[in-house]
Amino acid sequence: MNANDSYRLNEECSVLALRLAKHKGSVNLHEYKTVMLASLRSLVKDWGSQYEVCWAWLWENVERKLLAEMGRPASLEAALMAFISAVDDGMLAVIRREVYAQFFALAPGGQDYFKQSVTRLHYIVDRVLAMSLEMYRQPKQMVEDLSGLGLR
Repeated sequence: MNANDSYRLNEECSVLALRLAKHKGSVNLHEYKTVMLASLRSLVKDWGSQYEVCWAWLWENVERKLLAEMGRPASLEAALMAFISAVDDGMLAVIRREVYAQFFALAPGGQDYFKQSVTRLHYIVDRVLAMSLEMYRQPKQMVEDLSGLGLR
């Protein structure tokens, strides 16, 4: 995790919030900080006050982001499920077209990598929609699957 990249930190916290939402029982983030710092103190030979301040700062930011996300995944999953269920063929065609229009507007170089048939491009958008919902249902497995895609 890179604390300098706030977008990446938010992304990691969102995924962690999804995983914690599937956890049975209560989650005490403040206790985790205590255990984390105690573990780091015993593992890092030259642990000092600078490390303590940095790790405490990082965890406080992560904790704040996680607390803001707590309880949201279930309602977001329900809203996404309702949206996907309501999508008809006409709306799906618009979504497929707009996904690539937006993507190519933001990253024009992406056109060099998407030289597949229209059928294949539609399949990719359909998979993205399905995977978006699956991310709420099985976040741990989806992170592993998506990370595996990046390694191929």
